[in-house]
Amino acid sequence: MTLTNKQQQFFDYLQGHIEEEGRSPSLRQAADGMGVSHNAVAQLIVQLERKGMIEREGRYSRSIRILPQHVPVKENQRMRELPVVGQITAGLPMYAQQEWDGSVVVDGALFPGSNLFCLRIQGDSMQGAGILDGDLVICEPRQYAENGEIVAVLIQGEEATVKRFFLGENHIELRPENEKFLPVQYPFSDILVQGKVVGVVRSYDQR
Repeated sequence: MTLTNKQQQFFDYLQGHIEEEGRSPSLRQAADGMGVSHNAVAQLIVQLERKGMIEREGRYSRSIRILPQHVPVKENQRMRELPVVGQITAGLPMYAQQEWDGSVVVDGALFPGSNLFCLRIQGDSMQGAGILDGDLVICEPRQYAENGEIVAVLIQGEEATVKRFFLGENHIELRPENEKFLPVQYPFSDILVQGKVVGVVRSYDQR
């Protein structure tokens, strides 16, 4: 989303203040920091919220947070927030959900890639690869895969699953990591790679 110069200045100010103070500024602080009126700050907050750059729980600036996809990852920044994109099945595929389902904080040094996203696993077909029911898999956006990589794919444009990817002469084979499940072969046209799995976040509270 394109920002005006004033909106970009205010967004940069918010980012800097949150990084330094650990929280968003008050309306008075923002007005003093930007050299504008309280009313101008309130309007800028509404504009950035409408453009999907920030969100707030109430009407007060203290509740402002920058949405994960707009948080810059710096070399010296250890923690970063990744969006959780619906749910994805590791077992029998389920209907793909594109809605966001919250976010998760990870170590930015371990996961430095850009535009990373997370998917929540349902099922145990990938347990041999250490991916368990309820886990979050961290994915690097990709539209291709190498043989043996664990990837998130869309099947026939609707169903989503996580499996090992293998390319055959006239098909794509998706292999589980659980002997209770069998590999399945699909025509090339049925499979769309969404991303490569680069990490797992264990959800112990679901055990």
